[in-house]
Amino acid sequence: MNETEAVPVPAPAEVEENYLSAGHTVRSWLLTTDHKRIGLLYLFSIIFFFAIAAVAAAIMRLELLTPPGDLVLSATYNKLFTLHGVIMVWFFLIPSIPNVLGNFLIPMMIGARDVAFPKLNLLSWYLFMAGGLLALHAIIVGGVDTGWTFYTPYSSRYSNTHTVEMALGIFLSGFASILTGLNFIITVHEMRAPGLTWFRLPLFIWSHYATSLILVLATPVLAITLLLMMLERIWGLGIFDPRLGGDPVLFQHLFWFYSHPAVYIMILPSMAVVSELIPCFSRKRIFGYKFIAFASMAIAVLGFVVWGHHMFVSGQSVYAGMIFSILSFIVAIPSGIKVFNWTATLHRGSISFETPMLYALGFIGLFSLGGLTGLFLAALAVDVHVTDTYFVVAHFHYIMVGGTVLAFMGGIHFWWPKITGRMYPEKLGQLAALVTFIGFNLTFFPQFVMGYLGMPRRYHAYAPEFQIYHVLSTAGATILGVGYLLPVIYLLWSLRHGKKAGANPWGATGLEWQTPSPPPVHNFAEVPRVTGEPYDYSPQEEEKKAEDDHA
Repeated sequence: MNETEAVPVPAPAEVEENYLSAGHTVRSWLLTTDHKRIGLLYLFSIIFFFAIAAVAAAIMRLELLTPPGDLVLSATYNKLFTLHGVIMVWFFLIPSIPNVLGNFLIPMMIGARDVAFPKLNLLSWYLFMAGGLLALHAIIVGGVDTGWTFYTPYSSRYSNTHTVEMALGIFLSGFASILTGLNFIITVHEMRAPGLTWFRLPLFIWSHYATSLILVLATPVLAITLLLMMLERIWGLGIFDPRLGGDPVLFQHLFWFYSHPAVYIMILPSMAVVSELIPCFSRKRIFGYKFIAFASMAIAVLGFVVWGHHMFVSGQSVYAGMIFSILSFIVAIPSGIKVFNWTATLHRGSISFETPMLYALGFIGLFSLGGLTGLFLAALAVDVHVTDTYFVVAHFHYIMVGGTVLAFMGGIHFWWPKITGRMYPEKLGQLAALVTFIGFNLTFFPQFVMGYLGMPRRYHAYAPEFQIYHVLSTAGATILGVGYLLPVIYLLWSLRHGKKAGANPWGATGLEWQTPSPPPVHNFAEVPRVTGEPYDYSPQEEEKKAEDDHA
């Protein structure tokens, strides 16, 4: 048995209408309270924003092919990297897995018919879209040149770009995150199926629960910070500007108090996906389930006390810097536990290399390299040398893009049959995963080298000795773009031409695989009752051993 008693699958005539066929009008989608449809609304939205951010990145990489700034002006380049950073962080990376896969899967994974507050769930998407469209309007009417960090007093007084409008867009999207986090917390506490105790929960739920706590506790700090910045800019209140009696370092403390936990808002859900993929395609029970679950909670807690390692050169106390350095090394321990346990799960497993597994393995490699280079940045002496260089850019992208994007792609491929009821071409999926991995490393690994050699970030003109690294990065970005475009093509193709998927094409455990593909509107014909342990692949392992012995 998997994690539950058998859930009766209704005969075809009795099967409830699936969520995709229950109303085809635009109105039925825009007013839906079905968590699965809201997850798809988020999916369409973040792909749209991702495309905009990717275009900005492509223009920057073309500019950086040659040392002189000969494609765009410096002011335009400043607006491009601000656009790329703002859109990618707040309108793709943060909502990608929680708001898409989390919305779609969490109720099904715990045996619920929907989230606790369906209307609040829909409101969160409208707030997200309102914030995103406001940010896009700021870009269209002239853009913002402050960088995605909005450092004061430049953003609050001296920039002549549309910082208030952009900050207001992020402000609104933050409320969408708070509502989503609140909804998930209440849903997990109050709507679990009978028998689904805390230590029978999928690790996907543990990670999203930890993420939701960060969303609810940290996002208001960002909202207040941006609000104070806007008040200083509009009314000249002396909050961050030294000429008005303010303190710019205060802004950094407030901003990074949110923004370092925000790293875990992006990476914890990625770990959630990988924790589902590794045992499935290893056909083994996850190694150290409780350690991984508690590591998620530890990351959420420790993530709140390490923000100061972003400020080693900002003028904060050297003694504070030493404390933040030590804490930054400590926060790496729970992530190391997860990587160790995933690796131990792979050991002697019956591993198969389907597309989701390739993305999961790519995640482990890229995240590990990103995490290890984070330890360099946590060391005061090294950080002083590489602050504001391409070393930081490479580290950030190995964690955020190499981590979040690969996990997101792995999750989309894993649950695509459940979401759509269709399979995709497996060979093309494997090709896309390999192309993405190669393209990513060619894009960002050279940036570690040039950053260590002293190439500053955010410069559109640079010394000629760095050109070879930029050429490699631009070539890698081209390959990476192909890796991103391929899944868009074959996944759309699969909607019409893909082979129909069964309820559980991967032979995975979990309540979501007990429903038809695509799932009914209300998920389950009757409430399931959980009796077994999570990730129980022992029947499959025994069958595999029996087949091997027979052979």
